Amino acid sequence: MKKPQLENLLKELHQATYHWSRQCCSFDEDLAKDVLQQVYLKILEGKAIYKEKSQIKTWLFSVIRFTAEEWKKNVKNTYPLEAEFDVAETEDEVTAASHKELIEMLPERQKEVLLLVFYHNLTLEKSAEIMETSIGSVRKHYDRGKRNLKELILKKTLHENNK
Repeated sequence: MKKPQLENLLKELHQATYHWSRQCCSFDEDLAKDVLQQVYLKILEGKAIYKEKSQIKTWLFSVIRFTAEEWKKNVKNTYPLEAEFDVAETEDEVTAASHKELIEMLPERQKEVLLLVFYHNLTLEKSAEIMETSIGSVRKHYDRGKRNLKELILKKTLHENNK
């Protein structure tokens, strides 16, 4: 694939790849941006080559996933300096934050497959390609992830109603 075509595809898929990068980076915005920038450089410099064995989006998500794993290994011993601000949150932001917290509580594989299926509208088969695992394993993690997420939501709802 020629460079101009590749650049156009990256532009078209940027929003989806950015969201996937955030999810692969545990919703760390700065790390997600760094990872995505590194992915784009790998692709444009020819270090990551699309061999047309799968759909472009599936291949691109795989490159992001592996790059994020590399970065997290290198960054796991650093601690961010965060300023604390007293900012009022909207109800949507509170709900989104609580969903994010619940998803983060799931085991890594369950979280990953649920994000791919629900947030990126990928099939279990495409998720298996991205995760480089069997379809049976993805189905198992998908079913367990849904069940565990449902339990977490019910526990949270019950806890909030008892307050």
